[in-house]
Amino acid sequence: MVKTIKMLSPEAGRTDTAGLRAFDADALARCTADTAQPWWRRRACAEALAGRVPERRVPALIARVQDTGDVSEVRIALLTLLADRPELLPWLRHEDRDQDGAYGMAGAVLGARGALGDLTAAGALATLAFSPWRHHRETGEAGLDALAARYGFEAVLAELGEARPEDRSTGIRLRHHAGGDIIDALADPDRAVAYRAQEFLTDPERLRGYLAGAPTAEAKLWAAYALHRLTDDAAETRRLYEELGRPRVEVAGLDEELRAAIVHEYGQWAEERSDPRWRIEAVCTQPPPASDPAERLLRATAALTAAGLAPKPPVSCGEDNGSGEGTYDVIGYGTSDSTVFISTLGRFATGGDDPDVRRALESAGFRWIDQAVGSIQVTDLGVYYFGSRDPLNVHTLLFYWQD
Repeated sequence: MVKTIKMLSPEAGRTDTAGLRAFDADALARCTADTAQPWWRRRACAEALAGRVPERRVPALIARVQDTGDVSEVRIALLTLLADRPELLPWLRHEDRDQDGAYGMAGAVLGARGALGDLTAAGALATLAFSPWRHHRETGEAGLDALAARYGFEAVLAELGEARPEDRSTGIRLRHHAGGDIIDALADPDRAVAYRAQEFLTDPERLRGYLAGAPTAEAKLWAAYALHRLTDDAAETRRLYEELGRPRVEVAGLDEELRAAIVHEYGQWAEERSDPRWRIEAVCTQPPPASDPAERLLRATAALTAAGLAPKPPVSCGEDNGSGEGTYDVIGYGTSDSTVFISTLGRFATGGDDPDVRRALESAGFRWIDQAVGSIQVTDLGVYYFGSRDPLNVHTLLFYWQD
């Protein structure tokens, strides 16, 4: 039986990609341009046309790109497909593109401008490449790489300057790929720029040499962190940590027990703009004593039972919220919807204002996190939380859930 496009893509999420790639290109182009077809089938057809767009179908496909009422997923796939069509460039550069608020279109337009050699897009592409969101970053970097391949990286840098951190970040990346030395960027005043610079460094000896004369304390920390990333030599990193005076971010009210739990859960994996002292502290200090989460839940349940609070079986925060995961388990109790949270990061518990619950858990060795302690802001430690990458408070970090 000869398969049709509909048979090869019968529903969303069920596409025979190889089959579509082998299908007649003219038929695929007609399907892509046909707004009566489901958007997911049209997108699949556009992707299957890579490298073989029928010339006579180009005007119809461009019309679909330019139709702001069409589905953005199809338009974005078509921009990728038609990124070698210079006739698109005037439309892409028109000021009206700034008003196209369809999801993903702004980045796709910029990426296409880069692919088509529009040097005037370099600044906006640098901004996109500096995004914390990976898909934005990849689009921006691809556009900048296309410009650098066509004109040379110096021409791209001439469009940018040094004033903005995103421009400096792009300069670091392009110079590195061209074989330049970018180690001085470890002293950049913007932590995201310094973080990205250390990601590119690959020579331990060069880093050791830089440490002796690094111009700022943070530059030394970034060098030490990059060196540890390359060598995984904890002893050397601890020696450097001691030589640097065991630097750390002091947070008022954050005692050593709380600090150890937080730094060893989040320190090394913090967001780019986090203070590098958190990263080094996570490498160089002792983690909290190991404990058994299952035993902790049994102990909490037993304490609540002994207090006559009728606890229910514990569930993870992901199960309690219906999805996701995090750093606490939930124990419901009584006949209402009352709950108590038991952290997976240590002996920390929290809940409502029921003094009987607090007394029961404290008697079983738990530490109750009240509003005063829970509201302490852990400064300069960026942790991703529902789209934000800003510092969080103690309560959110100990009892963290992410969908």
